[in-house]
Amino acid sequence: MKSRSMVAVAATSLLGGLFGTLQLSGQTQSPNQNFQKYYVFNLGAPQGGNTEPVGINDLGWISGAANAANNQTSEAELWVGSPMALGTLGGPNSAVEWPNHSTRGEIVGIAETAQANPLGEAWSCSAFFPTVTNQVCLGFAWQDGVMSALPTLGGYDGYAAGVNDKGQVVGWAETAVHDSTCTAPQVLQFEAAIWGPRLNQITALKGYGTDPDSAATAINDQGQVVGISGICSVAVGGASAEHAVIWENGVPTNMGNIGGQAWNTPVAINNHGVVVGFANTSGDQNAALSPTGFIWTKTGGMMEIPPAPGTGDENSIGFDINESGQVAGQSYGPNGVRALLYEKGASVDLNTLVTGGNLNLDLVLAQGINDAGEISGTAVDSTTGLEVGFLAVPVFDGSGNPETELKLNSRPTVSLENIKKHLTGFSKIALQNAGAK
Repeated sequence: MKSRSMVAVAATSLLGGLFGTLQLSGQTQSPNQNFQKYYVFNLGAPQGGNTEPVGINDLGWISGAANAANNQTSEAELWVGSPMALGTLGGPNSAVEWPNHSTRGEIVGIAETAQANPLGEAWSCSAFFPTVTNQVCLGFAWQDGVMSALPTLGGYDGYAAGVNDKGQVVGWAETAVHDSTCTAPQVLQFEAAIWGPRLNQITALKGYGTDPDSAATAINDQGQVVGISGICSVAVGGASAEHAVIWENGVPTNMGNIGGQAWNTPVAINNHGVVVGFANTSGDQNAALSPTGFIWTKTGGMMEIPPAPGTGDENSIGFDINESGQVAGQSYGPNGVRALLYEKGASVDLNTLVTGGNLNLDLVLAQGINDAGEISGTAVDSTTGLEVGFLAVPVFDGSGNPETELKLNSRPTVSLENIKKHLTGFSKIALQNAGAK
């Protein structure tokens, strides 16, 4: 897992480069009273290095990745009562890098094998792991303690990004075609893919128009799939994301853009068909990444998600959306980087909504949000300097007292002891770190 929290933008959506370290945001903006308040828990750094929870489902399962203490390798991680490493496919790295929402006990992501890539490709996975190894990387599906490799479309590499409650997995995979639009070290064409209902079944989703390459990033329970379409490039963002696409019954439709011709990247779709992601507001296929978050509906098209107000931020990203339309993301600019919450047409720095819990955390990246409004992401612990995971839980009276205040939107109010048992996704240690007694 490459650190996303300390950079201008997270690597989610095939991002290749990481674009420079920024200062921490700090909790200086006045809280917006129109937003829900949150109690924050420290999920720690289970493997000793940078930690990145990505998605949270309606069971409270949090999935993501955790680096080893030397930040040279990464392993997919699942928080269900306590953190649990999911293993690899024989290589040094694995990760969950896109929001997983399935409540079937299935987690999907990427993992390296022990095989060196015969063509010397770095592949899409290289943007998400701490180091480039040139190992073959495949999508995986994990369930009941078993990590299973997903097949490709005839090439060496694959990538799994999302899964729905029907067990359909989406991502992208290489074909055997040597693609003339590829830029070295990438050689092979890749196409959006859907696996299922059995894991050994794979179907390609064609790109938009004459685009030779495509990638699927998310799927909802209605079977709507979103992703990108463009040329091969380096199999990492940019011109590969010339078009933001939604597939319905296998047919791709161009979702439009907000002015730019590259980096048009849907990241998540809810069951109402509402999509969030990010895109450039200007520039051609070769333009550097300068993202603005977007929210898309079939009737309204693509609308910008503004950065957190009062911060001087210039860029934003939408990473996840729940059924209520709340969006988790990131806002950044010359003055820092911060976790972002967007709802009802307004953005806010999530740090300004924290009313209790571990107040030593600077929330720099929000990547997952479930239907209870619980948010997972990455924070910096000001007491240790470590990049750790966090869980932000909605509260209802602003007192900061978890015994009386924690209220889950889709669940009854529970005592702290019941939270320890029921609100899976953080451990007793995390509760202690948060200051709960």
